[in-house]
Amino acid sequence: MPVTSVSLSAMINQWSATGSVDEQKKSFRKKVRSLKQPYTTDELQRLSILLWNKIEESSFFKEASVILLYWSLPDEVSTHDFIKKWSAAKTIILPSISGSDLILKQYKGEENLIAGEGLRIPEPQGAAYPLSENIDLIIVPGIAFDREKNRLGRGKGYYDRLLDRYPCPKVGVCFHFQLFDTIPVELHDRKMDFVVSD
Repeated sequence: MPVTSVSLSAMINQWSATGSVDEQKKSFRKKVRSLKQPYTTDELQRLSILLWNKIEESSFFKEASVILLYWSLPDEVSTHDFIKKWSAAKTIILPSISGSDLILKQYKGEENLIAGEGLRIPEPQGAAYPLSENIDLIIVPGIAFDREKNRLGRGKGYYDRLLDRYPCPKVGVCFHFQLFDTIPVELHDRKMDFVVSD
């Protein structure tokens, strides 16, 4: 059942009763880090493959021609092989950090990536993608998600500001240990249309 503004406010009040929402979010980020620790890089890669197999079978992926993805960090669902596999058949867009915003640029091969601002995440060189209004699907990483399709990010708000601009499906991807019954949320947090885990 979708979360209404009333139920969302009730959830926020619940978190506030046990500490601020910001404190609860920090606690969840710490919890997820501890849950991820026992997994080796190879195990996380195997789980990532299982997740992408599910994505490839979905109608929202099959029907999409232009997809906004992300170049994964070591603690995220790995996207590198998936992007390389599909970049010949679909237009892959990656985010580029510019101050407090994300600029969207087309992926044109790993050799065209440079270290970006902040976390130094590899991002495409060159100008912004000129047809960003034509994006068919957005696949979003997160620290945690819940069964109401809420997302917990790294706390910078990049995706919350970006996602409101696009009417296309938004899909959160995560490992199974990042999916919870409920996570702390605020009114500005952007919900996903789907959440997929391994």
